[in-house]
Amino acid sequence: MNKTLQPFEKVPQFSKTDVAYACNDEALSPFYKYPCKLEQFRQIVQDKSTETTPRADLVKVLKEQYRHFPDNPYVDRHIDALAQKNAYTIVTAHQPSLFLGPLYFIYKAITAINLAEEVQNALDDAHPIVPVFVLGSEDHDLEELNHIQLYSKKVVWEPGLEGPVGPIPTDTLKPALEEVKEILGESEQAAYIYSRLEKAYSEQPTFASATQAFLHDLFGRYGLVVLNMNHPDLKKHFIPVMEEELLSQPSFKLVNETIEQLSDLGFKAQASPREINLFYLKEGLRARIVPDGDGFQIHGTAIRFTREAMLEELHAHPEYFSPNVVLRPLYQETILPNLAYVGGGGELAYWLERKAQFEHHGLNFPMLVRRNSVLWVDADTCKRVQKIGLDSSQLFADTDALIRQYVENHAEGEVDISEELNQLAHLFDQLAAKAEVSDPGLVKAVRAEETRQTNALQQIQGRLVRAEKQKHEQALNQIRKIKDKLFPNGGMQERSENFLPYFLKYGAYFLDTLKEFLNPLEEGLVIIEDTGEEQ
Repeated sequence: MNKTLQPFEKVPQFSKTDVAYACNDEALSPFYKYPCKLEQFRQIVQDKSTETTPRADLVKVLKEQYRHFPDNPYVDRHIDALAQKNAYTIVTAHQPSLFLGPLYFIYKAITAINLAEEVQNALDDAHPIVPVFVLGSEDHDLEELNHIQLYSKKVVWEPGLEGPVGPIPTDTLKPALEEVKEILGESEQAAYIYSRLEKAYSEQPTFASATQAFLHDLFGRYGLVVLNMNHPDLKKHFIPVMEEELLSQPSFKLVNETIEQLSDLGFKAQASPREINLFYLKEGLRARIVPDGDGFQIHGTAIRFTREAMLEELHAHPEYFSPNVVLRPLYQETILPNLAYVGGGGELAYWLERKAQFEHHGLNFPMLVRRNSVLWVDADTCKRVQKIGLDSSQLFADTDALIRQYVENHAEGEVDISEELNQLAHLFDQLAAKAEVSDPGLVKAVRAEETRQTNALQQIQGRLVRAEKQKHEQALNQIRKIKDKLFPNGGMQERSENFLPYFLKYGAYFLDTLKEFLNPLEEGLVIIEDTGEEQ
């Protein structure tokens, strides 16, 4: 395996805000608290130590959730450590996605694990540092997470239920599991992988607990702790923030002001706030709470609360209230003794809109660390790339640009006529100058002839390029195939492909390689090339 780095600014698939933050653009510095540097963590520990964290309830909930999972000494030790006042977390988060969704789901977990280890080493074991994967099990956007891509085949889970995805029963997953089994095939390795997948998603009662179980199976050996925060013993600690959100809506003003500031700098809004950034949560229901005169309406339902009844409901049943994307970071940081949040470029862009919220509620704003992005180039693709004389850094170019470059580099005759076009332009400039002196009315005719002649030359160039393309059609088809494989539909591999094909091919070596190669504080997209050497 070979590792190289592609600078973030040379990856056209990344957004402006993503690249700006990853490359330490000074324009964004007012919107975060800590630079992404290892030496900052001692200060973050000091700042976070002044806050009260509900450690007893956190550990109680985790032990309750892990009661039905296989024992793992690394995870057990980390959960026990969270009861200590000197223990802290490194957090990443995502909604439970079908069979762990796109590859970046895996990359998030490994980035958080590696960062926790780096921070642990930097602090000389003075503080236990625990990697935590928070499951957004209250999410109800089923269409975003109910499918995976396996070998160009789309597997879709259709439970036929509404409301938050976490509590959906796992028996609804049987058709999707059967489809995956068929796609993976009948090899010994396929049977082994499928048995682990089936165990997690058939022995657990809910989609959320099944996702926890599968993450535990894959990453427990690295000490990753997976937390489902949809629990009344945790929600009760967030009541003060939720009550203020209901009564005075501070997030709407604070976040909109920040978005306006970012917009003035040329950065797009990521998650615009609503007046009230809470959902009402019941079985089969997750609906927005909206102001309604002197009370509150549950959007899309006939449910209405007076002000007093809503506050009574909040204090009696905080589990019925669910923060949206605008409030979720505050909930997470209220419950966990967290030092840094690991997220993708889009996530960190909306975290950059949150700093004023954190200050308003007296919560420390964590370090924001961009998760590692990865392009995995398998052995067959590596051979194709080498055969046509490309290197991995060139693969990010547009397909048409790659083809033009290849044709120019391998053409038997010269196809670039830019010199001739420059000569033609110079000639017509001279003619136009003479026309201006003799008869200014002729200038227009000279320029019209210039346009005609330029178009004619460009058409000849097009014919030259097409002729050369025909000679190199096999190589150009290889370029197209490489681009389609590594950048499905023009997007990032990590945002479409599931990890199962890689796990089938490489086994645990796939995860171990990622663990070895991903450095969370290293700048650039990680390109991992399977050079065909023995594993």
